[in-house]
Amino acid sequence: MRIILAPMEGLVDAPIRETLTKVGGIDRCVTEFIRVTHGMLPPRIFYKYAPELHQDCATEVGTPVAVQLLGSDPEQMGRHGLKAAELGATQVDINFGCPAKTVNKHKGGCVLMREPELMHEITAAVRKAVPAEIPVTAKMRLGYDDRSMGVACGQALEAAGASEIVIHARSKVDGYKPPAYWEEIARVREAVKAHVIANGEVWTVEDYWRCRKVSGCEDVMIGRGLIARPDLAAQIKASQRGDTFTPMTWLEAVALVREYAAALQTRLEDRYVTGRIKQWLNFLRQGFAEAEYLWPQARKIREVAPMLACLEQSLPSGALKEQAA
Repeated sequence: MRIILAPMEGLVDAPIRETLTKVGGIDRCVTEFIRVTHGMLPPRIFYKYAPELHQDCATEVGTPVAVQLLGSDPEQMGRHGLKAAELGATQVDINFGCPAKTVNKHKGGCVLMREPELMHEITAAVRKAVPAEIPVTAKMRLGYDDRSMGVACGQALEAAGASEIVIHARSKVDGYKPPAYWEEIARVREAVKAHVIANGEVWTVEDYWRCRKVSGCEDVMIGRGLIARPDLAAQIKASQRGDTFTPMTWLEAVALVREYAAALQTRLEDRYVTGRIKQWLNFLRQGFAEAEYLWPQARKIREVAPMLACLEQSLPSGALKEQAA
C-alpha cells in the first residue's frame, strides 16, 4: 500500500512537500502541473516546479517526486515529457483532472475527458517520447459534465501506455463537494489492467480504509486531508501495523508552518508567503480547533512576521523554544 501526496496547484509546492514528507508516511509526491502550450519551456521552468530534479527527483528524506505536465498538444506534451526525463524525472505524470475554469477554457485538465481519443493521443505521444524505463502515468476525474466517462477515459489511457491512473472520485461539475464516488473508481479499476489509485475525500484514517474497501484500490492519493492533518499518512501506516499513534499536537503543527514559511521566504516575496501560510492555516482548521479559533484574526494579516506571531500567541509562553531545545 502506498500513500501519495496529491498535486494541489498553488499550494503543494516543493517547500510543503519537504515539510510533509519529513513527518512520515508519504510514499510519493507529484508536482504542481507544468503548463505546456506551444513553445518549448526552458529548464528553469522545470526546476521552478520540481527543484527536486537537482536531487534525484526526491525530497530530502528520499520520497520520490513525479513531474506533472498539463496540456492538449500531443507533440508538445511529448517533447516536454522527454525534456523532463532528460532533466532527471523518474516519473512523468499527465494532468487530466484539473477542474479550474481558466485551465479548462484553454483546453487543459479535466475538459479533455470529453475527448478520450485526444487523451489517448496525448498519453501515447508522451509514452513514445519518454525512455521506456521511466513510468508515464496520468491523473483524471470520473468525467467532466457527469461521471459517465470514467471507464472510457481509463481505457484510453491504458491503451496509450499509462502504467498508473489516479482517479479523483468526482466529475468536474461535482467540484470538491462531498461525497466522493469511490464506487465509480471500482468500475474503472475492473475495466482496465493498469494500476488504479483512488483519490478524493480522505480526511481521516477511517475514510482511508473505507475508500480502499469501496474502490478496491490498494494505493490512495490524499490532498486536502494531508494538508489539514500533516501526520495523517503516518497515522494510516500505524493503523496498518496495529500500532497506537499519538496525533500531532498544535505545537508541532505550528512548528511545521514556521519551517514552511522559512523555506518559502527563500523563494517568494513576503506577500506571497503570507498567502500560502493562510491557505495552509485554512485547511488546518479541519484538523485543529486552535486553527479555527485563530482564523478570523489570521485571515486579515498581510505580512509574514505578524502572521507567525499570531500563530505563536495560541501557544504556551516559550513552547516553541522548549520544543527546539
